[in-house]
Amino acid sequence: MLERELSLELVRVTELAALAASPWMGRGDKNSADGAATEAMRSMFDTVSIRGTVVIGEGEMDEAPMLYIGEQVGSMLGPEVDVAVDPLEGTEIVARGLNNAMAVLAVAGKGQLLHAPDMYMEKLAVGPELAGKLSLKDPIRITLEKAALALDKPITDLTVMILDRERHADMTRELREAGVRIKFLSDGDVAGALAPSFPEAGIDLYVGSGGAPEGVLAAAALKCLGGEIQGRLMPESEEQFERCVSMGLTDPRKILAINDMVGTGDVIFAATGVTPGEFLGGVRYMPDQRAETHSMVMRAQTRTVRYVKSLHHLPNKPLLRK
Repeated sequence: MLERELSLELVRVTELAALAASPWMGRGDKNSADGAATEAMRSMFDTVSIRGTVVIGEGEMDEAPMLYIGEQVGSMLGPEVDVAVDPLEGTEIVARGLNNAMAVLAVAGKGQLLHAPDMYMEKLAVGPELAGKLSLKDPIRITLEKAALALDKPITDLTVMILDRERHADMTRELREAGVRIKFLSDGDVAGALAPSFPEAGIDLYVGSGGAPEGVLAAAALKCLGGEIQGRLMPESEEQFERCVSMGLTDPRKILAINDMVGTGDVIFAATGVTPGEFLGGVRYMPDQRAETHSMVMRAQTRTVRYVKSLHHLPNKPLLRK
């Protein structure tokens, strides 16, 4: 069982990652932004009372110097947990100075989180009003009809979010033919999947394909919010198919429900905005070497969502200067 005191400790991790990435906003250097966020997140994890294993991270050990899959994180005191991280969700967003970049992580009991391979996943994400009422098996037109009926409004009043990618050309055409409003997302797959669960975002459904690791992070958040995500892996080669099987997915193309991705136990999700977004503000620099961050942390067991606004005195953040 996850201790509730862990929630605030995890927010401190995403806060530091966001603060480290923020100076790279608009500088056109996504790798430096990601590297700064990753190093800061790794350093802050050392102060958290967990025995964590990274199951979703920056890549394999030979690809990533830190926060790689299989890496041990935490103080090695406390519960054994699975850890999923994206130190900078939206590296290109930060490089270009756009909206919706976040530092995100999720923690669940050992063995709970899906070891999602780094490949595309077809996704359907909805908020609490549509949870349990739609299916990824259906063609998109049927999905829209069911959503409109459940929400008691015309299809033309639906707003659907989708990543702006060439691979979505056919689906975009079908959405246009159905008459729905489309909100394109340049990057930020986790933020997109969460959007339908926040009324202020004005999004009814999130559709299309994105990264499988991001799908698991979104599933952790949606379990806390009462929303839903369904996913189906999209292996594009025999090698990718076999990789899924080697990770324990005997049927890589089956539809994954939220419990398939994050288990049936407790989950904690934390995120801090790097740039302003639909439901989190970005890092804001203040006079006297201070910076303001806006975060959220939530727990599946209680369905409590906390927003944390923090004011940081930057000279007192030694881990930022490492």
